[in-house]
Amino acid sequence: MTSRNVEDRIQKISSVIRVIPDFPKPGIMFQDITTLLLDTKAFKDCIDLFVERYKDKNISVVAGVEARGFIFGPPIALAIGAKFVPLRKPGKLPGEVIREEYSLEYGEDIMEMHVGAVNAGERAIIVDDLIATGGTLRAALNLLEHVGVEVVECTCLIELPELKGRDRLGDKPLFVLVSAS
Repeated sequence: MTSRNVEDRIQKISSVIRVIPDFPKPGIMFQDITTLLLDTKAFKDCIDLFVERYKDKNISVVAGVEARGFIFGPPIALAIGAKFVPLRKPGKLPGEVIREEYSLEYGEDIMEMHVGAVNAGERAIIVDDLIATGGTLRAALNLLEHVGVEVVECTCLIELPELKGRDRLGDKPLFVLVSAS
């Protein structure tokens, strides 16, 4: 696969993500991925680029952050032979959970995962659609590392670099396809 092919695919993916000004409040430039999901070729290219990156990295867990990580995580997990583990908001998982409380730019939140969903020593990636301030990905990292999982990398479709979310991940690598400015 040529790097030009990769660049062409990323350009196509970027071109189909709709930006909606002032949603959900004034001053926000919302990155709407629903238009990507409507373009089957661009959506497949998106999944394929993630799969190409992780297929030979001995990943056993793809942890998806609610809710948009649930769109990208399962097809990646299936393609690389890993299990998919949902990281959810409080009260959404029916079994015994472990939780991580964290701060967002607009308040506090909690992320939960089923007890026993992962095992110490497993290798994971964390998938979400977008990284802004990094609080949600940091919480996901803490949750998995607390039980001894080796998080190899965080991966997102879109990064808002001006919000410096990457800085909250410490030395944990972050891979993104599209940088939105």
